[in-house]
Amino acid sequence: MDTPLSAPGCPPAVAGWVAPPLSLYLHLPFCQVRCAYCDFNTYAGLNDLIPAYAAALEQEIRAVGQAAGAKLPVHTIFFGGGTPSLVPLEHYSALFAALRQSFDLTPGCEITLEANPGTVDAVYLAGLRALGVNRLSFGVQSAHPAELKLLDRLHTFEDVLNAVAWARAAGFDATAYGLNLDLIFGLPHQTLADWQSTLRRVLALRPEHLSLYALSLENGTPLRAWVYQGLLPLPDPDLAADMYHFAAEALAQAGYAQYEISNWARSDGHSPGYFQCRHNLQYWRNWPYLGLGAGAHGCAAGWRYSNVLAPAAYINRLAGGEVRPYPFSAVAVERHAQTHAEAMNETMLLGLRLTAEGVREADFAARYGLNLRAAFGRQLRRLMALGLLAWDSEGARLTPGGRLLGNRAFQEFV
Repeated sequence: MDTPLSAPGCPPAVAGWVAPPLSLYLHLPFCQVRCAYCDFNTYAGLNDLIPAYAAALEQEIRAVGQAAGAKLPVHTIFFGGGTPSLVPLEHYSALFAALRQSFDLTPGCEITLEANPGTVDAVYLAGLRALGVNRLSFGVQSAHPAELKLLDRLHTFEDVLNAVAWARAAGFDATAYGLNLDLIFGLPHQTLADWQSTLRRVLALRPEHLSLYALSLENGTPLRAWVYQGLLPLPDPDLAADMYHFAAEALAQAGYAQYEISNWARSDGHSPGYFQCRHNLQYWRNWPYLGLGAGAHGCAAGWRYSNVLAPAAYINRLAGGEVRPYPFSAVAVERHAQTHAEAMNETMLLGLRLTAEGVREADFAARYGLNLRAAFGRQLRRLMALGLLAWDSEGARLTPGGRLLGNRAFQEFV
């Protein structure tokens, strides 16, 4: 959950705006069990397809790199899922070879891999680090067995303790970009004391980064069905707000700086922002990225696009060898050329998630040729009147109260 599977992409800008280096998202859709809350493009029981899928993903990397006509600079890579830690090391070795041959990985390129704590061991993590992965994101979600069972998570908190120890020994620490741990709050039957206990146990591990998400009952998920069938209570939004406030205070006291609605980074020992997830910042700043793999979304060269969902269809389409113009490959099934107006709206919608940075006035004007007042003065004044937004000469950002009501603010730019 550290990085969303789908995010609006990098749209057109005024002449002269220089886009930053690319980010790459690579989707590995395989799981041992599909979690009860998950609506991502993931599949359980298809692990026999992993070798063919990895070979197809390597082929897509090379095809898109070749279509670009030059080795484009890339400054973040994210292996998401699914459960990328189910993929054997030999397949990652081939994928890294394709990435380095097809793109120009910048010095200090952030390379993140999502992992389930119950699927790794010391040898596997050391192998990932040797290949070039320098940031891990563990899906912890809870420290309580009953909550993990409710979510259909297969790991235990003891697995988390072991995985973190092995990761530290492998070099996933402050000398690299360290560890992110994902947590979910606002669960059915979860008390404030339960949440406080989970957070304290996780803070004792001193991760460099934390992602904390309020439970969302997504369409088509078992958890939503159980709630609306009356088998579980509907989550209490007021209690979830109390959990969020407690987390914000506890993390600040522990030396973590909140930089996005759901994300905190440790600020000690390095320059400010060092442990922020640079890949996620690419999305929130609405900068260009390529989506590779089944169901992946991307946006580059003024296009938003998405790939075919089913892993078998993904493999078969790439086997055909069809060549498409950049940024597409043979598996792209939807594409949309963004307008200038769409671009500005999405930059606001995404950028307001950044709690301190928000949408910067100078950056917005340089990119779109309009200042915030000219582009969105009416909407920004309305949000200020509601107490959801702070707006000054530096830019616009949500107020602390606005972070809890972010969807109301985002509606102004949909």
